[in-house]
Amino acid sequence: MSLRPDLAIISDWIRPGSRVLDLGCGDGALLRHLHETRNVTGYGLEIDDANVTRCIQSGVNVIQTDLDAGLQDFTGKSFDYVIMTQTLQAVHFPDRLLEEMLRLGNEGIVTFPNFAHWNNRVQLALGGHMPMSRTLPNPWYSTPNIHLCTVTDFEQLCTERGIHVLQRVMVDHAHHRSLGDTLLPNLLGKNALYRFRRRD
Repeated sequence: MSLRPDLAIISDWIRPGSRVLDLGCGDGALLRHLHETRNVTGYGLEIDDANVTRCIQSGVNVIQTDLDAGLQDFTGKSFDYVIMTQTLQAVHFPDRLLEEMLRLGNEGIVTFPNFAHWNNRVQLALGGHMPMSRTLPNPWYSTPNIHLCTVTDFEQLCTERGIHVLQRVMVDHAHHRSLGDTLLPNLLGKNALYRFRRRD
């Protein structure tokens, strides 16, 4: 089974034999891949009924829960990595969830759509409306995204909370590395991938 390119990048960041918690794990594709290729153990947390069923069918350990309800059932430093892909912008308190990720894991990994991408800026400036794209396909009134942010916003939050960014990769709408990876990431990157830990 081929893994989506951004998930393959995340997979490369994970040490073999690690314990992983995947927040908003979807159909469990990443966890399944990590288990099969890197001997990773762990759990996925997912709210959608259909995705929970897919996880169970493919042998992924999954717990159905709402991330906004908190992660207090898990004890601190239970995991090597806590991952959250394309979910940060859809929770009510993303700053609190980042803190929880680093309470539970030694490292965190998040991905999110970069709202400062040039195409979004053009739609706002010239069209006067909330942007829509392949990365942000829903109109403003039905989008699951409630806390969109930019690369600059995220890095500023990390600085404020004593979070050290270990790696950053920018990808395009197809989840392949993009020009924004090295050149003007806040302007040219469609989606951001971050690996981070608590600053010593």
